[in-house]
Amino acid sequence: MDNDGSATRILVVDDDAVACEFLQEALQISGYDVDYFTSAKETLKNGLAGYDLLLSDIRMPEMDGLEFLRQVRKARPGLPVILMTAFGSLETTMEALQEGAWDYISKPFSPEEIREMVRKVLDVRKLRQLRRQDVENTPKEPQFIGSSAAMVDFYKQIARVADSSASILISGESGTGKELTAHSLHQLSARREKPFLAVNCGAIPETLLESELFGFEKGAFTGADHAHQGLLEAAQGGTVFLDEITEMSPALQGKLLRFMQSGEVRRLGGHDTKHVAARVVAAANRDIEKEADAGRFRSDLLFRFVVHLRTPPLRAHREDIPQLIDSLLKKWGYANVRISDEALGLLMAYKWPGNVRELENVLRQTLLLSPFALLTPENLPEKLHPPSPVSERPLLSLLERAERQQIHDILESTSWNQSRAAQLLRIDRKTLHAKIIRYHLTGR
Repeated sequence: MDNDGSATRILVVDDDAVACEFLQEALQISGYDVDYFTSAKETLKNGLAGYDLLLSDIRMPEMDGLEFLRQVRKARPGLPVILMTAFGSLETTMEALQEGAWDYISKPFSPEEIREMVRKVLDVRKLRQLRRQDVENTPKEPQFIGSSAAMVDFYKQIARVADSSASILISGESGTGKELTAHSLHQLSARREKPFLAVNCGAIPETLLESELFGFEKGAFTGADHAHQGLLEAAQGGTVFLDEITEMSPALQGKLLRFMQSGEVRRLGGHDTKHVAARVVAAANRDIEKEADAGRFRSDLLFRFVVHLRTPPLRAHREDIPQLIDSLLKKWGYANVRISDEALGLLMAYKWPGNVRELENVLRQTLLLSPFALLTPENLPEKLHPPSPVSERPLLSLLERAERQQIHDILESTSWNQSRAAQLLRIDRKTLHAKIIRYHLTGR
């Protein structure tokens, strides 16, 4: 969908009507508005106005796909084009890209493959459109939520390195806030008034990622009818955030390494270099040291990252879950909804392999399926419920047994006044109740 709510319009051109119908059905499932023609000449006669993406076969009678691409470039210079062929070769691929195709796919392909390629190309198109606007949607203050010891320690790490010029690598599990960490590093630095530009290296085709990072000069290749400023140059004085950097090809890793060593950018098709004072912050879901050991990531590029931050998983700061839930409920307009102590106990006992993102998903699902002002264990997804009886639960660790005993003793000393016990333990009442459930404590 476009920003105005209208469906993205895609045009398919292939002399095989069955292939056109296949693509139309495959893409309409994703919500795209798809038209098709079986003739390139007929397509040009009807015009290309209003379309967001063109998919064209290469081998067609009357006018082949490459000549058609040249005509499209004249009529709609900025229209993204994906070329398709059952007769792929390196020479054909190079010619297609040199003529200005955004991407290239060999037949046969699955519906999932073409949907993924279309999504990536449209993402790049959107990125370029946003680049032409003033990017001023960065939060002015870090939006982390949590006051646990683990999070406070992480805040300290961010604060110590935020104002340095050192390149920073952020690693951590999915859903732990790696991009939020990058935003926080930028906002807490003297660069805060300069651009913060982000790109997901795994979401952009390899053929386009280089030009997105380094830019290109007019005439650098067919279809380059204007000079394009890359992310690194556009972020002068600010921050470039490279998400999923392990998805970057080794060749492009080498070019990024040269930039990080020299601070110089040369656009594709250009001869002049420009010095750019932009800080590089990168993130990786995968274990980047293992990727380097396996030869999939350049060790010399890894060593250019001076600081390595690791985002804490949610299971390492479960005590922040009540605060996170309260914040999300208010953010989504559910400030009147409450979580029962029993339901909160289940939420805090779960391991959260998807971290805060999974917590958000579970909470949204529960709110949509449970139109109640009080959420109870019955409203929560099955995966949050214990899989086995209490008698089969694993033994507590030494530290957990010590905590259980401390909580039990304080509850006994306060005649099981949970509010007073929580004050003495220096935790909130919800956290205390969750621990009572977790440790199966009973009393008055």
